[in-house]
Amino acid sequence: MINQERLINTFINYVKIDSESLEEKVFAEKVASDFREIGAEVSFDEAYKIVGGSVGNLYCKIEGDKSLEPILMSAHMDTVKPGKGIVPIIEGNIIKSDGTTVLGSDDKAGITCILEAVRFAKENNLKYPTIEAVFTICEEIGLKGSKNLDYSKITAKKGIVLDSGGDAGKIITAAPGQLKLTGEFIGKSAHAGVAPEKGISAIQIAAHAISNMKLLRIDEETTANIGTIEASYATNIVPEKVKILGEARSRDNDKLKAQGEHMMKCIQEACEKFGGTFEGGLTHSYSGYKYTEDDSFIKEIKEACEKAGLTPELAVSGGGSDVNNMVEKGIKAVNLGCGMDKVHTTSEQITIDNLINTTKLLIELIRK
Repeated sequence: MINQERLINTFINYVKIDSESLEEKVFAEKVASDFREIGAEVSFDEAYKIVGGSVGNLYCKIEGDKSLEPILMSAHMDTVKPGKGIVPIIEGNIIKSDGTTVLGSDDKAGITCILEAVRFAKENNLKYPTIEAVFTICEEIGLKGSKNLDYSKITAKKGIVLDSGGDAGKIITAAPGQLKLTGEFIGKSAHAGVAPEKGISAIQIAAHAISNMKLLRIDEETTANIGTIEASYATNIVPEKVKILGEARSRDNDKLKAQGEHMMKCIQEACEKFGGTFEGGLTHSYSGYKYTEDDSFIKEIKEACEKAGLTPELAVSGGGSDVNNMVEKGIKAVNLGCGMDKVHTTSEQITIDNLINTTKLLIELIRK
């Protein structure tokens, strides 16, 4: 039987430790200590030198049967704001915050369940493969930790990431890639009342470009959005510069490329029409991925769900996770639901049942 009291206490203790993005060090050291106690080989990388903060990604290797293929298990250590001074409250089957902060189940639920699954396997002398538990920093601010993982430390070719909403048993089979659009339209300033014809309005260029873009829902796999338009001028000045921030996402990488090219074409045509320029462009954030229902690893996860008494649910996501970066590096990683609900809000909560069921699922995945 899973030690439910220990599972709940671990989760409660974890969410009480502040770990907003770039401030994960104290929490990371606690997780490292807990894994050392169960015999894991623990190390950190130096990703923080690239992304900021004061601690790198955490690697915890639990040696298992060397005749079995190793498996990666992962979750991220950072939380969104407001995530300081979290006061967890248990009401029946539900754990939530006091309403002034997030709870931090995103993603401390995942870390808790991985730790408890390993504890169970060792305490019950299960036959299991080598488990490479990797806990990333800065996931919430652009998947920066997983983008800068030291992949030479990871030998597993398949892995589980616990970072999705939905009950235990939810299996994310596809997620989009993302392009970021950043830049500045440049026109020419002039007095808007005395000599407007001598100016080139950067706002007018931007408005024309954006109005010609296909945005929001493009198709079932593809979305695009302009999130920021920034300019501040007096009404009697023709605006010379306008900054924009936008994005495109798609679960089909060819569609993603096409959408990005379309957005840039709209910008180019608007600049040519009004005589302005654009400084900036598209940057690749991460690639999308897809698994079929017949994929061998998806089948393995579904079978583990059934052994754990859960009903597997295949789903697709509209957002990225550390999985995107891992897949791009050649690891067959799959994101699983672990019960986190209303994440990124002060109403965030999780059920105790989901903590238990997620742990049961992990146990079945490693049990051989």
